[in-house]
Amino acid sequence: MSLLLSIVMPAYNEEEVIETVVKQWTDLLTRQFPTENTRLIVVNDGSRDKTGAILDQIKDLYPKLLVVHQPNGGHGNAVVNGYRQAVALDSEYIFQTDSDDQFIADDFEKLWEKRSKSPFILGYREERYDAPARLLITRILRWSIAFIYGTYIMDSNIPFRLIRGTFLRKLLAQLPDPTPFAPNIFLAVMAKKAGYNTFDIPITHKERVTGTVSILKWKLLKVCIQSFKELAQFRFELGGKVKALKKPEPVIA
Repeated sequence: MSLLLSIVMPAYNEEEVIETVVKQWTDLLTRQFPTENTRLIVVNDGSRDKTGAILDQIKDLYPKLLVVHQPNGGHGNAVVNGYRQAVALDSEYIFQTDSDDQFIADDFEKLWEKRSKSPFILGYREERYDAPARLLITRILRWSIAFIYGTYIMDSNIPFRLIRGTFLRKLLAQLPDPTPFAPNIFLAVMAKKAGYNTFDIPITHKERVTGTVSILKWKLLKVCIQSFKELAQFRFELGGKVKALKKPEPVIA
């Protein structure tokens, strides 16, 4: 059974908000696609709180919800595993967002209406409500990508992206192994260097009011250095990988 759309959502220690977020996104699927096969795939990344138990309790209440449990592997690992699950379900489109209730589900429409124009569409946080250290790291990564790859992406790691399923399958085949810390950055760079317009559509970002930010202070700096090294190394592999992506994607009316 193929799906029109799968939403991929990693979750880690979000017991206070996970049911609210699941309801928001399953309501959007029901409202916007009442006659289509769609799924919300939530990947519980080894949460230490009640997130996993809550997901298991509510899954019968939300028929479109698919819960995947895995040992803790980090946000990027959970995202990639969610992508692979969506591709295995033969999803025509895959949308990725986060479970921390910092985004507005209605902003999905801004990306969806562009779906025929590009196989890879990004939002960007026009005004971002995160800790100053995170904002600084984002700027460093943005200019690192521009320096290393000669391409500028407003918000390459944003968890608010719409990807055509056939294109995501090709992207995942070119993703470095082992999975990078921030795979969404690599997917965005490959799509951009393959010549696709990512659009970079402004969306609303809200302040986090629940849950725990998992990477802060010196750990955040360490992650930034790790990501820079991974990106620099990937530069030497990029040419061959982009060739595999440049076969024209079908234009969907």
